[in-house]
Amino acid sequence: MGYYLKTYLFNPPFVSLPTQLIKYPKLQEGIRLFQTAFKTGMAVTMSISNKKIVEDDKEFSLLFPWIPHLFINPSDLICAEYLEYFQHRERIGGEIGRVAERNSVRCMVANAMGKDCKPSHLIPSAYLTINLNGSKREAHNLSQWWHPHLKLHHKLYQL
Repeated sequence: MGYYLKTYLFNPPFVSLPTQLIKYPKLQEGIRLFQTAFKTGMAVTMSISNKKIVEDDKEFSLLFPWIPHLFINPSDLICAEYLEYFQHRERIGGEIGRVAERNSVRCMVANAMGKDCKPSHLIPSAYLTINLNGSKREAHNLSQWWHPHLKLHHKLYQL
């Protein structure tokens, strides 16, 4: 309807395998590159074979003006993948990144089986506020954001 609410989400869940558990950064990046290539290949294959592709430019484009504020702690396994999602998307860029970011493997498989699925986790843009204190003990507690001496990094990731 064209109304975009100011949204502030603290420790929002990101449904994904927590790749930050892997100790080797090059292996983490390799996994992300494989996921991107796999999703892009799957989307292209489905569009060539005239199957319904998950990518819905109209619905995804409707979210462009909405830029939520996400507050995340990189030590929090539940929400840390948002940081990796946006950083990886920024590194990849181009047409491959565009196709991969608008599709989810779960929805492509569901659509191939004739079920309707919308990739509800896809966010085109966000203001990320990252807690640099890195307290693993309080990683998912809301109270971490109340400390008077927070070290924060703030960045806009925009498609």
